[in-house]
Amino acid sequence: MIDAVAHLLVEHEEIEAQLADAAVHADPVRARALGRRYAELNRVVAAYRAYQQAADDAEAAEELARDDAAFAEELPSLRHAAEEAAEVLRRVLVPRDPDDARDVLLEIKAGEGGEESALFAGDLLRMYQRYAERRGWRTDVLESTQSDLGGYKDVTLAVKARGTVGDPSEGVWAHLKYEGGVHRVQRVPVTESQGRIHTSAAGVVALPEVDDAGEVEIDPNDLRIDVYRSSGPGGQSVNTTDSAVRITHLPSGIVVSCQNEKSQLQNKESALRILRARLLAAQQEEAAAAASQARRSQVRTVDRSERIRTYNFPENRIVDHRTGYKAYNLDQVLDGDLDPVVRSAIDADDAARLAEAGGS
Repeated sequence: MIDAVAHLLVEHEEIEAQLADAAVHADPVRARALGRRYAELNRVVAAYRAYQQAADDAEAAEELARDDAAFAEELPSLRHAAEEAAEVLRRVLVPRDPDDARDVLLEIKAGEGGEESALFAGDLLRMYQRYAERRGWRTDVLESTQSDLGGYKDVTLAVKARGTVGDPSEGVWAHLKYEGGVHRVQRVPVTESQGRIHTSAAGVVALPEVDDAGEVEIDPNDLRIDVYRSSGPGGQSVNTTDSAVRITHLPSGIVVSCQNEKSQLQNKESALRILRARLLAAQQEEAAAAASQARRSQVRTVDRSERIRTYNFPENRIVDHRTGYKAYNLDQVLDGDLDPVVRSAIDADDAARLAEAGGS
């Protein structure tokens, strides 16, 4: 384990020197990448120093215990502290997701269930907004299409950390990357006159956001940009100018539309922001599929059709089908108390990473 730390300590020093060079910050993409890696290595350095100190204390007490019985009494607790520090170090040495410190785009789409599904998509949107507020993150609705009863046929939410994330494990992506998949709801719809419980669903796609436009190169010649008049629920016009923008990325076939802003330029910028995130996700999935030993997380699946969670309103129950998490506080979860649910996914993912590292 100590051998594994040695080259990371050297890398930490090298990056520290690079970040002190003003020339590095002339390239924002490179500076951000180095900053993310430096923050990740800070955890390793801190854990290694704590382990080294605990191991030294235990070793010193062992030597002194040969001549003084008082030190022999302290020896078990010092050895235990050294073992705990070693376990912490082992955990931080497990490779993390390099995107953990990134901001996130959440795309929420109504699925099976018609108007009820659109209303549930709105519930999910508010849940994520309140969760972000609790964690001190900022949110911004980049694009949305509302339904007739006030729900959302689809909505894209940007979630951003305030300032630089020091510890990648506290990043937005580190928490919200597990949200992708099918979210199922069981409740009596507002349109149900006989009080019968219906099941419907909404889909969530979580995308790490691109830090800088230069990180994902887009050739303007690869884009077809159409402008049109934005519309509201039921197709009614909400704007008298052609401010809505639809961008088609010809090589990939990805289409992004934005109409939330009154300015055509702002809608175009939002659409490009979403397009870059989708292209980055596509590149990452392609790279993972091409790697012979690519790891597929048990809780962050690439299969966006997987049912990941059920929200049962009559029983006030929430269940995460990947981790086995179950609680009867659905009302609190929808009000933004999502941390225990997310933590169950993080713990399951960490356990899988540790098991894989131990077997490699």
